[in-house]
Amino acid sequence: MVRNCEIVGWGTSLPTRTVRFGDEVRHRIEDDVTHLDMLVEASRRALDRAGIDAEEIDLVLGALAAGVQPIPCTAALVLEQLSLSGRAAAFDVNSTCTSFITALDVASRFLDVGDRRTVLIVSGDVGSRFLNPEQRESFELFSDAGAAVVLRRAEDRGRGVIASAQRTWPAYAHDTEIRGGLSRSPAQAYDEADAADYLFDMDGRRALLGMMRVLPAFFEEFHATSGVAHDDVALWVPHQASAALGPMLDRLGIPAERRIDEVAAFGNMVSASVPFMLARALDEKRVARGDTVILCGTAAGLTANILALRL
Repeated sequence: MVRNCEIVGWGTSLPTRTVRFGDEVRHRIEDDVTHLDMLVEASRRALDRAGIDAEEIDLVLGALAAGVQPIPCTAALVLEQLSLSGRAAAFDVNSTCTSFITALDVASRFLDVGDRRTVLIVSGDVGSRFLNPEQRESFELFSDAGAAVVLRRAEDRGRGVIASAQRTWPAYAHDTEIRGGLSRSPAQAYDEADAADYLFDMDGRRALLGMMRVLPAFFEEFHATSGVAHDDVALWVPHQASAALGPMLDRLGIPAERRIDEVAAFGNMVSASVPFMLARALDEKRVARGDTVILCGTAAGLTANILALRL
């Protein structure tokens, strides 16, 4: 049964400052712009596109890998900038790079049962402020960006989330991580801690091998249980994880003409990756009302998400 919801607005925020690594372009947030600025900009654009006021929102979901600050949640900080009415609930959902897919899954359940009518999901990270220049692979991979969507209950009961799945393989939990900053290594212990613990750390080879081992069976099971066939999908919107995206999509049997692969132009935008590319596809009219799109990807954990959405 389709979980009733529809995207009525979307917006993005992309830093104008760029850096190049060979032929690849990466976007890095300006020094005078904050993470919160970027998230609020994307949210306001999504609200404008939806043609609604912030006071109409009754739930804000922050879907990020690394928030603005530990407490309160980033969703509450975004809401503070949009409205002081106190009408909406706000909380964060974190499955790192696939946080948007998890948040969309959660939002669709609230909307389908009628507990909420208008939901704002906001994603985005400033990965560049956590990167270790000594780890060239990750230092040259990540971009900063923000993206947001507004969801509402759809009048057409055939529109919404057709099926979704999420799974974590804990054997790969430490392949990508930031260890410092919270209870394991709090700020007051920084002087005695290893400074590298406060920067992004990735074993790229092990992460890639883990992904290649688990994804084929995960995707096969999703298609078998959901009944969504490859031919039913108008567009695949995967997390833009790395240059290995293309070969991995080939291995999964996803046609090149029905997928997005913009890693060279944008890099890995962490939690903004999937909603940013979905927004581009909507702007460019690559998909239209009634089309089925699949949002998918892997994240730290090792976590994998897949969600089929009928627009």
